[in-house]
Amino acid sequence: MLTFNRDRDDKTGKSIIPLLPLRDVVVFPHMIVPLFVGRTKSINALEAAMKSESAIFLAAQKSAEIDDPGETDIYSVGTIGSIIQLLRLPDNTVKVLVEGKTRGIIKDYLSSDEVFMVGVEEIGDIPESLTSVTQEAIIRNISQALDKYSKLSKKIPPEILSSLQSIEDPGRLADTVASHLGVKLDEKQKVLEIFDVNERLEKVYGLMIAELEILEVESRIKRRVKKQMEKTQKDYYLNEQMRAIQKEMGEDDSFRNEINELEKKLKQKKLSDEGRKKVEHEIKKLKLMAPMSAEATVVRNYIDWILGLPWHDKTDDEKDLRKSEKILEEDHYGLKKVKERILEYLAVQILSEKRKGSILCLVGPPGVGKTSIAKSIARATNRKFVRLSLGGLRDEAEIRGHRRTYIGALPGRIIQLLKKAGSNNPVFCLDEIDKLSSDFRGDPASALLEVLDPEQNVAFNDNYLEVDYDLSDIMFITTANVIQTIPAPLLDRMEVIRIAGYTEEEKLNIGLKYLVQKELETNGLKGKEISFSKGALLEIIRQFTREAGVRNLEREIASICRKLARKIVTDGDSSRIKITAKSIEKYLGVAKYRFGEKETEDRIGLTVGLAWTEVGGELLNIEATVLKGSGKTILTGKLGDVMQESAQAAITYVRSRADMLGLDINFFKELDVHIHVPEGAIPKDGPSAGIAIATSIASAFLKRKVRSDLAMTGEITLRGRILPIGGLKEKLLAAHRGNIRTVIISRDNKKDLVDIPHNVMKELTIRFVENMDEVLQYAMISEDRSSECSGIQDIQQVAHHA
Repeated sequence: MLTFNRDRDDKTGKSIIPLLPLRDVVVFPHMIVPLFVGRTKSINALEAAMKSESAIFLAAQKSAEIDDPGETDIYSVGTIGSIIQLLRLPDNTVKVLVEGKTRGIIKDYLSSDEVFMVGVEEIGDIPESLTSVTQEAIIRNISQALDKYSKLSKKIPPEILSSLQSIEDPGRLADTVASHLGVKLDEKQKVLEIFDVNERLEKVYGLMIAELEILEVESRIKRRVKKQMEKTQKDYYLNEQMRAIQKEMGEDDSFRNEINELEKKLKQKKLSDEGRKKVEHEIKKLKLMAPMSAEATVVRNYIDWILGLPWHDKTDDEKDLRKSEKILEEDHYGLKKVKERILEYLAVQILSEKRKGSILCLVGPPGVGKTSIAKSIARATNRKFVRLSLGGLRDEAEIRGHRRTYIGALPGRIIQLLKKAGSNNPVFCLDEIDKLSSDFRGDPASALLEVLDPEQNVAFNDNYLEVDYDLSDIMFITTANVIQTIPAPLLDRMEVIRIAGYTEEEKLNIGLKYLVQKELETNGLKGKEISFSKGALLEIIRQFTREAGVRNLEREIASICRKLARKIVTDGDSSRIKITAKSIEKYLGVAKYRFGEKETEDRIGLTVGLAWTEVGGELLNIEATVLKGSGKTILTGKLGDVMQESAQAAITYVRSRADMLGLDINFFKELDVHIHVPEGAIPKDGPSAGIAIATSIASAFLKRKVRSDLAMTGEITLRGRILPIGGLKEKLLAAHRGNIRTVIISRDNKKDLVDIPHNVMKELTIRFVENMDEVLQYAMISEDRSSECSGIQDIQQVAHHA
């Protein structure tokens, strides 16, 4: 047993007594507290105090988490107390009952490894400085607050309350009330450190007021929770009663189980706040309906649609650009601009957190792969793919949905396909957007304005859903053959990427790399030793197809594969088969087209023009002939208004140049001119045939031949100026396909040549012109030789004069 002698410094008035550091408790004077002590130093302090029958100093630790506190870890102001009772417990801890006597302050620490010994100076209460009236007022306020506190907290028993109210000593009252307040340890320590009685009373009263405010808030919360619980219990009781009634009436619990299932789905589903409130409201209505009523069926379907949509379900975008580029190259040959744009989009997706869905419009003739490139984009971006065909769509409700008031109402096709995809960020292909229609049921193109506007589609409102749905994460891709029929506001919301027709070389590569393998697999010939030579595919391309895309090429390859399949099944011959150029006629019959459509010889009044069509570029033969008459102009070949006006402008130009061309000034009065464009059943329109018509007319009047290996395109003015035209790439591809080697175009179209494939430009000679006189110089042939008209004096003079 450790022993310490009690000592007292008579000069300083300090008592040297053991220190008991306390955790989470402050002992006030006149307060009896039971303590459980387990630390070795603390037990030693208690034993020392009991041995020497001395007091013990009770001081709180600043942090209860410190097991071995130092001098700086203990508050200097504490309470000098005495030990009333000490009891050792079986687990080597000690239970002690201590009584606080008076305040004290630590003046110094005496070093000891086994127990804390401190020099303590006893501090008495400072006499009251306030008048008795003021002090009495504070005591009364404390008494009233104490009464209210005991009613709200229920922590102060009535007997303790009566004993507190009977205390007459102001200092003791303040200490005793503070010990019973549920405030933090540092607040109680502050009270202990106040030696002035009146200041201490005011501090305690302030703490009581703060505690009362907290208790009142707690009381309000408890009342509100209790009220809610009572309502929940009431609802449960009524539901149980309803279930019992339904059971007595012979109804089963399937309807109730269905509602429970819907509520379970709602808890698990991530919805928008608006959507969740709407579903909760609809479920509440459904509970009050008869299970077999028509309205209950409508409500159930509506809830199923809301819960079935992928509100926040998204696929992770592919982050590896090299992998995405490889996928695009695997699926499609060429289409460089489209691929570049998709890779740019992916790069932005990787770098930017806040981004809007991109809206691309792929414009090109049929069969060039617009829809299939959309599928490849989905594969390259690791997204789901959905497709909506807009061809012939004329009802606005197909986009926005029907209101629920209609029988059989459904959401629009946009929402339907999103549910089918199961993802809120798919690649969404709106196919044939240029073929939208409208009637008395509305205009679908106007409904699409909201869908395709990045500023609006964050809150797309379907008439059936009646809640906003976010479409901004969707990558919309639209396809069209022409953009002229797309409404301007809709076109303004899309980024147009033109896909022109394929060159012969591109078709050959697509056939070898993709189409042959695809058709062999489709027709059950995969694994057979069947191959197509390059010459065979070239023969098909040149003699059996005439298109901008590869759709007919695929059909012809499929036709050969079917015949091979029949042969293998019939003859049982599975030996190696190679399709060559010579064997094509055997499988496909007589050639449908003559490769190189141009005329084989130069003729008067016959000029080769170039036209743009929905299926790509075409060669356009323009014929003009002069016959006796009265100055009439005859136009045939089903020409549109613009083309007829272009022909009139060409005739006017030739008449205005009559003198320089060596024609009689009144030549047209006794002659009729007939202009015809063959394939008369096909409508033709546009201004780009203007210079070809003028050349044919001039040739017919001058009796000069026009070069058959030369084609031209451009709009003509009355003064003979040549204006630029559109669709140049398709037209030059048609010229190349038709074995034309020289093409005349407007000088203003020179900038458009960057889009022309290099192999095509290598085989074409492009002549840039600014006026019609230059066209005649290049196109007309002299009477004495088959060469360019640069040596013909009269035409040259005309050109120089111009």
